[in-house]
Amino acid sequence: MMKYWRASGIIFGVINVVVFLIGCENQAEPILVSPDHKLTVQLFNTKSNLQFSFMHDTDTIFSSSFIGLELGEIDLTKNVHIGEVDYKSYDSTWSTINGKQPTVKNNYNEYTCKVASNTNNNVGYNIQFRMYNDGFAFRYQFPKILGDSVTIQQELTKLNITQDYTYWAYNGERHNLGPVSSTEGSHEKVRIPMVIKTNTGKYIAALEGAIVNTAPISFNTSNDNGVLSINNKPVRVTSGFETSWRTFIIGDKAGDLVSSDLLVNLNKPNKIEDSSWIKPGKALWDWRVWGYTTKDGFEYGGNTVSHKRMIDFASQNNIQYLLVDADWYGSEFSESSDPTTSKSDIDIEECIAYGKKNNVGIILYLNDVGAKTYGLENVIKQFAEWGAVGIKYSFMKGTPKQKVINTQKVVQLCAKYKMMVNFHDSPVAPSGDYRTWPNLMSKEYGHAQADAKRSYFPETAVNATLINMISGPLDLTNGYFDLNEAHKRDKVFQELPGTVVAEVAKLITVHTGWMVLPDSPEAYMAKEDLFNAIRQMPAQFNGFKVLDGEIDEYVSIARKAGENWFVGSLTNRESREINLPLDFLEEGEKYKATLYEDASDSHYLNNKESYTISATELTKESNLKIRMAPGGGHVLHLEKID
Repeated sequence: MMKYWRASGIIFGVINVVVFLIGCENQAEPILVSPDHKLTVQLFNTKSNLQFSFMHDTDTIFSSSFIGLELGEIDLTKNVHIGEVDYKSYDSTWSTINGKQPTVKNNYNEYTCKVASNTNNNVGYNIQFRMYNDGFAFRYQFPKILGDSVTIQQELTKLNITQDYTYWAYNGERHNLGPVSSTEGSHEKVRIPMVIKTNTGKYIAALEGAIVNTAPISFNTSNDNGVLSINNKPVRVTSGFETSWRTFIIGDKAGDLVSSDLLVNLNKPNKIEDSSWIKPGKALWDWRVWGYTTKDGFEYGGNTVSHKRMIDFASQNNIQYLLVDADWYGSEFSESSDPTTSKSDIDIEECIAYGKKNNVGIILYLNDVGAKTYGLENVIKQFAEWGAVGIKYSFMKGTPKQKVINTQKVVQLCAKYKMMVNFHDSPVAPSGDYRTWPNLMSKEYGHAQADAKRSYFPETAVNATLINMISGPLDLTNGYFDLNEAHKRDKVFQELPGTVVAEVAKLITVHTGWMVLPDSPEAYMAKEDLFNAIRQMPAQFNGFKVLDGEIDEYVSIARKAGENWFVGSLTNRESREINLPLDFLEEGEKYKATLYEDASDSHYLNNKESYTISATELTKESNLKIRMAPGGGHVLHLEKID
């Protein structure tokens, strides 16, 4: 008999199911379904080999796929049986701190399946599935282990994708991997998120949720016949251990994957009791401005005079923070550089005090070397006592597992001292963990503009939005206005391809906790009419909708700002005209629309800074066709008319 109870607006359903004599060889064959019954996973045994299949509507996505682990030297995909299956349904809504939407619906059916060896009843584990309407996830649980521990030697899961497919994936601080055809190319280590497009047009994101105590997984596409296997590092586990969630989000469009909240829902609720101090916002950034010389002869650098000048601009232009980057306490990679002090031409305490006086919070850079040499907690405590609001943590060293554990330590210590945090320079994969620790504002999980001493081209911005952002909020440091001359500065190493309108559009398309602006106040004021779009953006958007998009080609995303909206669109190196749907607007309401557009002759290589601004009136029913120059973009600001 199923039992239900209600608590704090959450509805649960729990049932213990023991399935007998359903399939061949008297093995259990549980059928797992999503709340809307459109997604189905079926577990079954064939000759005592544990397998599963996955269907979306009437499409079989994975067929006869092995699932399981090798524990020590025991292969637990073979000669096993499925025992008791526990079922629970869950439906709730929770409020976000720095999410794409102000609230998130969390609705799933959960099945915990007990898997045991046929030859040794003391060997086994649980596979726990969560079935959502837009995908599913599974993880392994070890409720009881004989002896002190056991080693997960390798994961033996092999996903048999029934159709030919094309895939893309995260590729570090470079343009994303792909498109790669499953019939023509293969890779032994595809990093997450991986996006698959089947030949029937389905999109699937393969990634990982709640990475807290193991190295991130990757995928191997080098097997025959489109089989996708999971790679993992060996790990020693004890009773009570749970792996991360192997996660698969599915949609009919690429934008469906980015819109999904499945990944963040796999993480535990917010552990910070008082989150009032966690405030997303826009931040000026000193690092890429070094060497910029103004018309009055002032040259920006890493010094307090420059910082005060930037604080003044921030306080006057709806910018909440200043990010003081590397070398403020000495050479960032030197063990003699003490982050609890500042070097001679920077008075960091004066900078923070001046920021407070002008309602601008200061974010401080921290290199892994300084944190480890002078004590992580000691450094964070000192930053907090000075009055800094957060840190940018960079160049973390260690094995992948060590980096995962150390990242958790940094985030939790920052929470202890009421500090927000952003990770740069090959951070561990985002995995929805900003739900549990909402002071985790973003990660540089992609090719940040002008970083890695190379520039990216327009298609990379499109790809990052539709691939990298599936995993969580990103810091890609977009928003350059001085595109023609920026590469002459100390910390901008290559010429920047793109248009200035696309730079503004990127600030809309990329979800982040901190919108880091890389240019100088003077560069922004030289195009003040265009900068006004940034000035009017809120510290935090309160809505997110992918209007249209194709990986490698273009994307349009709408972000809500109170009762108003901003829409950002990007194209690859090709010029493009698209019809922009406005069905997200309120019925019967009129909106003043300000259009920031590429000029007729704009180009991402040779005419980057030309733009036009116009105004019109639009409604939900309006037909709006927009044009983007080669490598360009489009920005639409919609203000409700009272």
